[in-house]
Amino acid sequence: QLVESGGGLVQPGGSLRLSCAASGKDISRIGMAWYRQAPGNQREWLATMSIDGTTYYDDSVKGRFIFSRDAAKNMIYLQMNRLKPGDTAVYYCNHKTAWGQGTQVTVSS
Repeated sequence: QLVESGGGLVQPGGSLRLSCAASGKDISRIGMAWYRQAPGNQREWLATMSIDGTTYYDDSVKGRFIFSRDAAKNMIYLQMNRLKPGDTAVYYCNHKTAWGQGTQVTVSS
């Protein structure tokens, strides 16, 4: 089971940190990913962390978003910086076919 948190309303240029709590899986032994879905759009991949901790980012967030994990807490995080209105979406963590319920991020002045 995956549960996201940390979304909210933020002004352009601001930052948010999303969290994803994983139960039933050791996140240090699996690959995890972050996705988002904006209204009217398909769900899009943002970032992946492989088992060895290597991270991969879509160009749209590279240099602004940072994917990290805390094995002791069995949680992953997405630090989002320099947010833009185009980042407004529901954000999801993912492992294979498992999805969380999503957390809403709204970037607006």
